[in-house]
Amino acid sequence: MRDWAKARRERTRHLIELLVQKAGLVELVDDDRATLLGDLLDLADRIHGAGEAGDDHVIIRCRRRGLRAFDADREAAAAKERSPEPPDR
Repeated sequence: MRDWAKARRERTRHLIELLVQKAGLVELVDDDRATLLGDLLDLADRIHGAGEAGDDHVIIRCRRRGLRAFDADREAAAAKERSPEPPDR
């Protein structure tokens, strides 16, 4: 495998791990890989079924929810930067 392909695969793996963790799935399913894969396959089936029906509402709903989560994280980080930390005692 070429170096660029290895690097891309590693970045993709890391991104997936971060997103699964950010969604709280690791704690919800006790880090069970089979359950995580089953959840992703279920989502893929729902998206595929909606696409066949010409209805993109599943993708649109997932995207909106994800964007709201990213916005909330960004706002929380900005608020944390704005508020001074209390001094150590």
